[in-house]
Amino acid sequence: MKGQLDRQGGPGPAVTYILPLRRGRGGELADLPGYLGMVSSWEGVAVLVVDGSPPEVFAEHARLLPPGIGHLRPGYACLNGKVSGVLTGLDLARTELCVIADDDVRYTEDSFTELLRHLRTADLVRPQNYFTQLPWHARWDTARTLLNRALGADYPGTLGVRRSILRASGGYDGDVLFENLELIRTVRAAGGTELRVQDLFVARKPCSARHFWTQRVRQAYDDFAQPVRLATELLLLPVLAAGSLRRRGFPLAMAGLAVGLAEIGRRRSRGREVFAPSSALWAPAWVLERSVAVWAALALRFAGGVPYAGRRLRTAAHSERFLRRRLNDRRNELSLAGAFRPAPQTVSTHTEPLRSLPQ
Repeated sequence: MKGQLDRQGGPGPAVTYILPLRRGRGGELADLPGYLGMVSSWEGVAVLVVDGSPPEVFAEHARLLPPGIGHLRPGYACLNGKVSGVLTGLDLARTELCVIADDDVRYTEDSFTELLRHLRTADLVRPQNYFTQLPWHARWDTARTLLNRALGADYPGTLGVRRSILRASGGYDGDVLFENLELIRTVRAAGGTELRVQDLFVARKPCSARHFWTQRVRQAYDDFAQPVRLATELLLLPVLAAGSLRRRGFPLAMAGLAVGLAEIGRRRSRGREVFAPSSALWAPAWVLERSVAVWAALALRFAGGVPYAGRRLRTAAHSERFLRRRLNDRRNELSLAGAFRPAPQTVSTHTEPLRSLPQ
């Protein structure tokens, strides 16, 4: 691999690539086996696929995945299946550096090396995803990405993380909807450092248009973890309606504002290298969509949460303050328990498995 990976402890992998996977039926892996084969060929990289698919689909995946890739069942029963896969992968990883990635993420060797370079100075690294193909719904969703970049930072489908920081925190909660934000906040609550690298671009394949539509309300529900953003989005529809009644040109002005903000996000941190100029023009469509979807999300909140795998997830993600308090309580409990134990005579190198924090 370009820029040789630093190794600690002799031969063996230097980084573990963890991919949580679930397919309801076979024949849906497309180019994923070939991509994972490429990743596993990079020097110092071990690949773990934690597969929660039904038995017959799991068996098909086992046949399709290249040799040398770890393929196993999740060892945790979380409401959010992705977290089950991530925690299992972290349990089995034998490296400090780990890269967690959705199955639609596509690193190049250069972008992977760059992520690891940043991970050597931080506990968690957040790169920037972009779509390699641009059907209409990918342009629509890219507008959301650009607005996020303009107002802060986007949430990618991949993160680099140090295993030790999640071990120190006892893992992260697997019964939330916005699992990436929960992981990020858990690392920060545990005292870890987060690095947002908005010019580290990692490719992503767009989902189908059908899947895109199923995600509209669920993504809006994520904003219950971000109260200021949620309140702003809840105001969008009333403001648009009232403004349109008063001034005929109000919708056009709001559309222009949305496009302008998206363009700022496109130009920020070398974004023009990967984001097409036309993507910013889709921002008004996304804003209008969110102004409606957030009210549907509010209705789901009162109904008990978002339907997910036959159950309902009520919590989008916990606040960092809540997580910090819970971690402190857990540490105090462990310290108190340790006060009644005899001091160990030897230092054990055994590591206990990660555990998802209780609700």
